[in-house]
Amino acid sequence: MKFIFLADKPETLPTVAQWFLNEWGHLNPDATLERNQAKLSEYLNRDKLPLMIYAVEGDEILGCSYLCYHEMSIYTDKEHWVGGVYVEKAHRGKKVASQMVGELERLARGLGIEKLHLQTEQLDGGLYGRIGFEEIEQVEYRGVKVSVRVKSL
Repeated sequence: MKFIFLADKPETLPTVAQWFLNEWGHLNPDATLERNQAKLSEYLNRDKLPLMIYAVEGDEILGCSYLCYHEMSIYTDKEHWVGGVYVEKAHRGKKVASQMVGELERLARGLGIEKLHLQTEQLDGGLYGRIGFEEIEQVEYRGVKVSVRVKSL
């Protein structure tokens, strides 16, 4: 498995926009494929935020994840976030997500970022607890209870 930037394969943006719509569209009634594509087009960066990476094997995209600013509007003091961690169903359980997050941590350190935040519906932390993200608190956000977590880099 290797990692590439969305910026290296911009033609795949509609696929990712559809993944996000399928996975998280129910959380935002205004979400559409077109709106997702427009938002994700902001992630076509390699050396600044927001940026998105893919985990790939050969020509196959296994999943994606991103680094962004202020993912949760209720936390104006928490600047840098991991988000959009998505793995295609056929590749789940193969440590793709943890490796992608590890790559995002490496990229964040290279950009001088000292702390990463994320939110997860897995209230016990799931994968993120196992890879060192510590819970700050649990809150209801957009109608869903989530665990908000942080990791110092």
